[in-house]
Amino acid sequence: MAADQRPLNEVVFLTVAEVASVMRVSKMTVYRLVHSGHLPAIRVGRSFRVPEQAVQEYLRESFVGVETA
Repeated sequence: MAADQRPLNEVVFLTVAEVASVMRVSKMTVYRLVHSGHLPAIRVGRSFRVPEQAVQEYLRESFVGVETA
């Protein structure tokens, strides 16, 4: 097991609504990110669950900092 992977029983999954709330975007935006492959998710029945760590990584990688001179 890689150092950045946790056992499956320790992974926290978020609903699309919870991800939208954390990211402060609409649920449709989250669905677009999932369907485009930018945000990994698993399908449970007719809904999706997104690993909390994946949301944190996505936000970290997408962060645009302001450079100072």
